[in-house]
Amino acid sequence: MHPVRQLCAALAPLLLTLLVGCGDPLLPGAPDDSETLEGPIDGLTGSQSAAHARGDAEFARVFSPTAGLGPIFVAASCASCHVADGRGHPLFNITRFGRQTSSGFDPMESVGGPQLQNRAIAGYLAELMPDGASSVARFMAPSVTGLGLLEAVDDATILALSDPNDSNGDGISGRPSFVDSSDFIADITSVQALLQGAERTRHVPVNGKYLGRFGKKARTINLLHQTVFAYSQDMGVTTDLVPRELLNVQTGEQATDLAPDPEAGQGIVDAVVFYLRTLRPPPRRNATRADVVEGEKLFAESGCASCHVSTMRTGASEVGPLNQVTFHPFTDLLLHDMGPELDDGYTEGDALPSEWRTAPLWGIGLAEKAQGGTPFYLHDGRAQTLRDAIRFHGGEASRSRSAFDALPSDQQERLLAYLRSL
Repeated sequence: MHPVRQLCAALAPLLLTLLVGCGDPLLPGAPDDSETLEGPIDGLTGSQSAAHARGDAEFARVFSPTAGLGPIFVAASCASCHVADGRGHPLFNITRFGRQTSSGFDPMESVGGPQLQNRAIAGYLAELMPDGASSVARFMAPSVTGLGLLEAVDDATILALSDPNDSNGDGISGRPSFVDSSDFIADITSVQALLQGAERTRHVPVNGKYLGRFGKKARTINLLHQTVFAYSQDMGVTTDLVPRELLNVQTGEQATDLAPDPEAGQGIVDAVVFYLRTLRPPPRRNATRADVVEGEKLFAESGCASCHVSTMRTGASEVGPLNQVTFHPFTDLLLHDMGPELDDGYTEGDALPSEWRTAPLWGIGLAEKAQGGTPFYLHDGRAQTLRDAIRFHGGEASRSRSAFDALPSDQQERLLAYLRSL
């Protein structure tokens, strides 16, 4: 036998012993739970864990034209934008558009607005940006972890954080986003009402409007609303609540896909909603390390915690791990004026172009790993470092930005270490 082959033959049993008997030392191990975003929340029952798994499979499902994709769309699955349940990448940003008129903002629905579907199934044309669109914003997909906790916060808890007239004089005037009532919203809220029973503490109309809490401009009121919107606008998939196909009105073609409607029935939608509702919150890391502890104090002293509220508590929930629990999302779910630095000229509902919902900071320290080694921050990923993200904060956040800039470099690093621990 050739000498090299003899050596390989002699080493093969040893290598096999090492791989099988010594914990696979030559193969990468599974990532630690504290370094990943995905996974169910602790405390689910057996049946709830099974329901979570069903929703996980639907979340990862890749639609084809025969299954209902399109005819125009942005992505073919939920997971293609929310890889491993983490935040997206600027390469896959969605585009929203409209125009400012003398009577207000026009989402240009007559020519396919407010979202651009830039892909199409075979035999059909994707949308192009229509003439006259003067306000364009690009949104990066957010992380979807911990959303069930945010959904379970009572309306009154969020409203109590608002200070639209800055009555305390701290320069922060967060205000709630309200969504107009409609038959569609009535259908969305009726499902939640059945779950809450007589003690309804969420989705209670205020002057005929409903509190928004999800989305960059807080324009969806709960996870069911967010899910059916995504099926329609992102994948061109019809549901019981949104049964109409997306058509490219710019071409006037009436092409459709080959699947019967609704393409994602209520059972599928419910499975995905339950999956999102029962994803665990992002894990903390290094919370007791000295620089992180000091950074937390500096974060509060700089005023950052005025909007990025660290602690919330849920109301009543039929899901045990979501029922009246304290958690730490670092958001108030309110709209804040972020100044000209983050004014894209685009708006939704009653939000101004410069107003954005406070983004939850939990999980921000895992962004770099979730996004392939390079982190991207803010609503469109324009900032690639936490320092840059802070320096884009104008408007109501100007004082906090100035406070951060005034810190000595070693204290700035401790504040950033705290952010990376979230």
